[in-house]
Amino acid sequence: MKSRLPHEVSASIIAFATVFLLLSPLHMPTWAIFITWAGTFMQGGPSIPNAISMITATTTGAGFGVVAVLLNRETGTMFGTGEFAQTLALGVVIFFVNGTLLATGRLRPFALIPGMFFGFASVFATYFGGFGYDAGHLDAAFVSAAAMCALGPLCAVLGLRLMFAPPATTPEPAEQHRAEEVTAGAGEATA
Repeated sequence: MKSRLPHEVSASIIAFATVFLLLSPLHMPTWAIFITWAGTFMQGGPSIPNAISMITATTTGAGFGVVAVLLNRETGTMFGTGEFAQTLALGVVIFFVNGTLLATGRLRPFALIPGMFFGFASVFATYFGGFGYDAGHLDAAFVSAAAMCALGPLCAVLGLRLMFAPPATTPEPAEQHRAEEVTAGAGEATA
């Protein structure tokens, strides 16, 4: 395959395009795209199996992030209302959610544990950072973060498509035969 654009340029074109997702009313967490784009290359590069495992893992991790927020809402003051008491309550929630997430990673479809953490962290950053199409709403944070995480593998593919020129097409057998006849005829004429 012949290189058309350096990867630094092709990846930067894709990155440039994602910035517009930050505009109102979307205000999407575009950093999630970059996290899973990089994660796709850590998996060995863009492929359908890698995209499926990344999207499965990040969506699952985003789900665990939602569970952690919901559990913290319900148990956040179980030790009291002071800062240390609420921090301790959050620590207990994280302990159990993290352990469950890691145990889930033992199941083959969810084995990409770093991807689950990408999704988990993206939900937290989206929700608590006030991003997403409906900032401050947990369901919107989940959808926004999961969607942006899913775009990462696609952006990895697009960056490579921009980087490499399409392979040269091989002529059809009839065209190949005709070209050989023309070449042979030209050779006879000069002999």
